[in-house]
Amino acid sequence: AAVGEPTARALFAAMATRYGRDPPKHTTNAAAVTTTTTNATNATSATTTKSSSSSSAADTPPSGTPSAAPPLHPLEVCAANADAASKAATTTDPTSQMLKRRSYQLTGDPTVSDAAPGSYVKMTCSRANLRAAGWSSADFRKPIITVGVPYTNIMPCNNRLLELGQRMCDAIERFGGKAMLAVVPAISDGNTQGTLGMRYSLVSREVIADSIETMHEGYMADAIVTLGGCDKTVPGALMPIARMDLIGLTLFGGAALPGYCKDLAPKLGRAALDPGNVMEGIGSYAAGLLDVEELYKLECLALPGSGSCSAMFTACTMAAVVEALGMSLPMTATVSAATSSNEIEPQKLSDVDASVRALFAMMEKGIKCRDIMTRKAFENAIAIVFALGGSTNAVLHLLALAHEAEVELEIFDIDAIGKRVPLIANLSPHGPHHMADLHAVGGLPVVMRALLDASLIHGDCITVTGKTVSQNLAEAKVPTIAELGAQTVLLPVSAPVSPPGNHIIVLRGNIASESAVMKLSGKEVPFFEGPARCFDSEMDAFETIMAGKLEKGVVLVIRYEGPKGAPGMPEMLSPGAALVGQGLGEHVALVTDGRFSGASHGIMIGHVTPEAADGGAIAVVRDGDLIRIETKGQNIQLLVEEAELAQRLAEWSPPPAKTKVGVLKKYAKLVTSAHYGAVCG
Repeated sequence: AAVGEPTARALFAAMATRYGRDPPKHTTNAAAVTTTTTNATNATSATTTKSSSSSSAADTPPSGTPSAAPPLHPLEVCAANADAASKAATTTDPTSQMLKRRSYQLTGDPTVSDAAPGSYVKMTCSRANLRAAGWSSADFRKPIITVGVPYTNIMPCNNRLLELGQRMCDAIERFGGKAMLAVVPAISDGNTQGTLGMRYSLVSREVIADSIETMHEGYMADAIVTLGGCDKTVPGALMPIARMDLIGLTLFGGAALPGYCKDLAPKLGRAALDPGNVMEGIGSYAAGLLDVEELYKLECLALPGSGSCSAMFTACTMAAVVEALGMSLPMTATVSAATSSNEIEPQKLSDVDASVRALFAMMEKGIKCRDIMTRKAFENAIAIVFALGGSTNAVLHLLALAHEAEVELEIFDIDAIGKRVPLIANLSPHGPHHMADLHAVGGLPVVMRALLDASLIHGDCITVTGKTVSQNLAEAKVPTIAELGAQTVLLPVSAPVSPPGNHIIVLRGNIASESAVMKLSGKEVPFFEGPARCFDSEMDAFETIMAGKLEKGVVLVIRYEGPKGAPGMPEMLSPGAALVGQGLGEHVALVTDGRFSGASHGIMIGHVTPEAADGGAIAVVRDGDLIRIETKGQNIQLLVEEAELAQRLAEWSPPPAKTKVGVLKKYAKLVTSAHYGAVCG
């Protein structure tokens, strides 16, 4: 744990403030239903004589304080009488009834005539199905809330999310709603690194978003809450909320605790471990720098339990992005997924309850996603990425989220903000600390306070608390970095880990006429030039590295690994980490139209666009061609004559598609360039 932990815990006691109202106290006796039935009888005839042309308000989003709940339909009266007779009835909290707007289309709208779309009579079969699934008569009056859960039991990032999702469903029921659980796919980058399965990772972002949208819209729910864990599940779980402008929020399942092995500390330079050490350990083993017993220790000790990668890799970067956007509750991005005994972290369970409480408050106030996900909010989130030293994958996901929210954002806007924001978090992979250490000193709110005080973020952005960023920070009495006392996790803006413009930079040149992305993380790499070694697949490149056949000074080019070419734009962590593990990280540059893991570091340039499959210049680089990289000028050039390059491009023809069936074929036809976030549609 970080040095400032006790102080931080005391200062952040205010973060336990509960958002929104308490759960309603439901009446559970038959007499209450009988009273409701009697009071509703006089309204029955008025309900049944409505004109068939009456318009339904079922699809109208809430605006401010909801009006009174609609009267009972005659079929509801029958149900209430039957329930009262069996003494098995419950009534619905009136406030919760008023939050049910759209889902009357599923359960039946008692305010329209029997012949109207979504009428109570027309939806009798739907209610029959719901009764068969365990719903009671009172449940039909409750708002339906989607609980989107990307889940699989095969990887630690998401293997506890189903438990959290069930807890979320229980909390929704306590607050007077009906939960609709939507369990969707999740692909682990950690499991699939270096395999053909890795092609499905970025694809899964779209599948997750589409699947949650399909469930939410198909069942016409009133609001939504989602969970995220592994890299693509965090943006994927938010994208449908932004796309459909829903009332909703999301919660990060939590990072894992770092592993620990004091025996390896002399060789690795640290005792705290994370998955990046494992990937680099593979290269170190191939180079004879680690023996088989040491590699086995890494395998067994680097990941001690459930949770996403413990460092500032992609999942934690995106969790911070979501909190900075205002789409999750403050101080939730840094809470660990599990305890040291691998039980679900109690604070995470509290975060689930608080998130549901906040969601009901949003429903009452009519706060929708695009009220929160504004251009200013995106600028705040981008600033957080640079302050924390986040993953280059954030560039793709920020562009995709902005696309879904219909916010104008370009890759060069991200670059411009990076020129203003220093790197202040001393986190792995560029530093020694992990997400748990950041949480111990106050989490993301401390970082946001530092940036707000330096006028680097906007304080007037609304969040899911219903309050602004500035109000959240003020009410929680968030300390300055100086007030934390002795600690090394966060450095002040005035004396940062690295100055502005020295983390993620966007390059351009004849090899990347649209753009390319490079991660410096505070390293000084002003210039690199060397001959190209070209590979048309990540597998071939990795084999060459592991065989020790790559010499210092070369530029390793891995192409046809972009969104369309792979297809799926897999990460190049395996070859990149192998280079670092063999001690070549400072001596070999890697240029690719694929992407990189948040664990990647070294001279790594990815997201080259146009990609090779689109006829980009990276497709016609030849072994021995000189490539020059200039970070200060943000330039990457293939040093061949313009006429020669033009001739090569004119003679180029695309290779056969790597896949001709299934999801990847569909994806390759629909996906856009990484320059635009690799979105579909």
